[in-house]
Amino acid sequence: MNPTTRKTTLFIATNALATWPAAVLAHEGHGLSGSHWHATDGWGFLAVGALLVLAVWLSRGDR
Repeated sequence: MNPTTRKTTLFIATNALATWPAAVLAHEGHGLSGSHWHATDGWGFLAVGALLVLAVWLSRGDR
């Protein structure tokens, strides 16, 4: 690996680790089980469910 590629790879890896979602400290309550939840939390779960149903329906094919 040449020095420029190594430096670029190290830069990208360092920034990826620095912005890791687990490192972000948000207030409690995100998700439906917390003390409060945001409408966007519920919409996210609904969107994932809809995508799952769509994937199953499309994978059935013509049987």
